[in-house]
Amino acid sequence: MYIVCHFETTVMKQLTSAYISKMVYVAVFLLSLLAHQSSALYPHQQRSFLGRGLPLNLQAQAGVSDPPYTVGHVTQKVDHFNTGDTRTFSQRYLVLDEYWDKEGPLFVYTGNEGDIVWFFQNSGFVVEDLSQHFNALIIFIEHRYYGQSLPFGADSYKDAQHLQYLNSQQALADFASAITELKTLYNTSNPAIAVGGSYGGMLSAWLRMTHPEVVIGSYAASAPIWWFSNLTPCNSAYQTITNDFNVLLPKKCSDIVRSVWSEISNISKRENGLSTLTQAFHLCSPLKSMDDVGSLMDWLENSWFNLAMVDYPYAASFLEPLPPWPINVTCMVIYGQLMKTRNVIDAIAAGVNIYYNSSGQAKCLNISQSATSKLGSAGWDYQACTEMVMPMCSDGVTDMFREHKWDLAQYEEGCMKQFGVKPQPDLVLKLYGGKDIANHSNIIFSNGLLDPWSGGGVLHSVSDTLKAIVLTKGAHHLDLRASQPDDPTELTQVRKMEMDIMAGWIEEHSRTL
Repeated sequence: MYIVCHFETTVMKQLTSAYISKMVYVAVFLLSLLAHQSSALYPHQQRSFLGRGLPLNLQAQAGVSDPPYTVGHVTQKVDHFNTGDTRTFSQRYLVLDEYWDKEGPLFVYTGNEGDIVWFFQNSGFVVEDLSQHFNALIIFIEHRYYGQSLPFGADSYKDAQHLQYLNSQQALADFASAITELKTLYNTSNPAIAVGGSYGGMLSAWLRMTHPEVVIGSYAASAPIWWFSNLTPCNSAYQTITNDFNVLLPKKCSDIVRSVWSEISNISKRENGLSTLTQAFHLCSPLKSMDDVGSLMDWLENSWFNLAMVDYPYAASFLEPLPPWPINVTCMVIYGQLMKTRNVIDAIAAGVNIYYNSSGQAKCLNISQSATSKLGSAGWDYQACTEMVMPMCSDGVTDMFREHKWDLAQYEEGCMKQFGVKPQPDLVLKLYGGKDIANHSNIIFSNGLLDPWSGGGVLHSVSDTLKAIVLTKGAHHLDLRASQPDDPTELTQVRKMEMDIMAGWIEEHSRTL
């Protein structure tokens, strides 16, 4: 109760009407949260935070019906660029043809670094809106080396020799080949549009750039295609996250988070300090060394990064089950606990528990995992050590994180130690042109400014046919997610703009036939 009352009397007059609306929900949520004190960790509401209006895929997951898609496989070359290599593998894809009238276009999702079913389950705008609006055939193609599309089966991650075919060039060749084959299978010459979010969005944009004969356009959501070399300041992500955490409280939430690093360091040096930290954060495994303390702080930083990515205006379960506007909820809990105990460690522990234990079911927290297991972290680590070199840094002064300098030499050393490979930091620029993309056409780049990755996205239209669309209150590919009854007006308008642009591509294509 104290959190809500103090917030109302001290801060409410400073807020805009839009912000008040958002925080009224937070207040109501906190009242119900504080009414449930049974959790072994910091008290949380005892329910799952699945969003309203479950998309078809989540209905299936929840046992409402059978999955709406059918599963198929195409045979792909292990190496598309070596005519002498005849090895092949089976690549999985999902098809939704419920609304296809044989005249509609194909929307092809270019798979990310994970199980393709998971991306289907979190792309309701494609699965529901685009499929029905365009009477379209929906196809989700799994990225090689992820999910069930393993070129060498159980040996796919055995060593760098087996992993060498895991790169964007091979993946794009897979997608182009699969689209051509599936058009034949479905006996259609209808136009195809590539769709993707995050890394999948990067691939959808690059597919249009490299294979314009295969797709007439691409819709790339939250695709940081400019997060390479010196195209984007390396501190952009951490600055964005800090701004997200600048919640208007008597004390800035970001300032409280910033103060925890020195507190953890000081406590870790005391007698029984490691035990104190273990208990404070309710960790599943005890901290035993200063290296473990470093891992704890890494885990906290990753948690804030992930929380910023999924700061959605409604309850969602993309990385973890979370309430609407989870950063605001987290910051209110942090501030409330700080006022209660005057202890920064307790406050941050309560806050991070919102991310990992909104359901109140977890008895302890595991610092070895900060995102869903549906993501293929091992494969992405390899890609990050070869072509996907995306510089990151923070200074701990203008942002709320510890100081991390971008050190390419140290980065190379780590990659050589882990995989025996040397990063190629400029390869993506050479392959796809960096910021020199004006000669391409028909790509939508959408970004939400709450998203840490937005700094590397295309935020301003490059030409009349390379359109940038920005959500001022959008997190990571929010526009790709299923429509909700209470979607913000801005989001509804953005989706209409995107559909209008894609309809224009289809109309233009029909005129050229």
